[in-house]
This record gives sequence, C-alpha cells and structure tokens, in this order.
Amino acid sequence: MMLAAVPFQKFLDIRLADTIHGRSKVNLGSLLISKAYVFAMMFSWLEYVVEIALFPGLKEYWWISNIGLVMVIIGEIIRKLAIITAGLSFTHLIKVYHEEHHSLITHGVYRFFRHPSYTGFLIWSVGTQIMLCNPISATGFAIVVWRFFAQRIPYEEIFLRQFFGSKYEEYALRTPSGVPFVK
Repeated sequence: MMLAAVPFQKFLDIRLADTIHGRSKVNLGSLLISKAYVFAMMFSWLEYVVEIALFPGLKEYWWISNIGLVMVIIGEIIRKLAIITAGLSFTHLIKVYHEEHHSLITHGVYRFFRHPSYTGFLIWSVGTQIMLCNPISATGFAIVVWRFFAQRIPYEEIFLRQFFGSKYEEYALRTPSGVPFVK
C-alpha cells in the first residue's frame, strides 16, 4: 500500500497543477521534495525493515495498518479538494506578489480550514507511517510536518493579509488553520 501511496500522491499533485496552471508552470519544485523529505522516507523504510526483522509481531496489527490507510485516503481527499477548490489561486510555492487571478477562497473545504492542503498532507503523511505500523516514524513525521507548517503558515499569512486585508482578517478569525495548535 505504501509503495502506491507516495507516487499516487505526488502524481496527482503534479497532474492537478498541470491541469490548472499549464505544463509550463509546473516543474520538479512543485513536488516539494526536499532532502529532509527524502531522509524521512528512507528512515521510515529502514524502520520498517528493522522492525519486521527484529519485532515481526509489531507489524501484524492489521487494524492499525487499516487506520493508517483510512488516514492516507482522507488526507489525500482533503488535499485534492483544496487544490481543486482553489483552482488558479492554489500554488505549491508561497506567492509573495498578488496576481490578478489570485482570489481569497472561503468556500468548499476552505470553509472548514484556512489551509486544507496542509491539513490533508499532515493527515496523509502520518497515516503513511501508521499504515506501516512504524511508531518512531509516525511520531517523527507528526512532529516534523507539524513544525514545517507551523513555520510556513504565519509566513504565508503575512502575504495573504497584504493581498486581502480585512477580508482575510475576518476569515482567519472565524476559520481555524487546519493544523493543530497553529493559529
């Protein structure tokens, strides 16, 4: 399942970006694969192999794995709904200049979360590790991904406040970020 989850998530992200923005505006940077991401994925596979060799019983909790699979599916749905709902206003990289087609999206999944793509990715990434019954990586992914978004959201919101002013302020007051403990 894990071998399908990662390529599927990345393929759909790129495919949606290509469909919405056009092929010329999509590149490998759109995948947001960093050295830290590659390291985390490699560590998770190492954890899986070591635990299956030394503690095979740890990997036999199918119901835990199924909870992880449900999290992967829910996270992926939330993220893709965010991308589709935002349309041209969605980009993988933070926009620091307001573009003409950039509008404040407050409907659809954005009614529930200001940053639903981050919410979906957080659920998806932790779910991949629960699916593998990787307790160390599940904890690590939760911390690292949460920390990444806890730093990114305030930076991104500086520009959203500049672009949309009081409209964004009102939206932010009534709508949670979607990432726990990040206002």
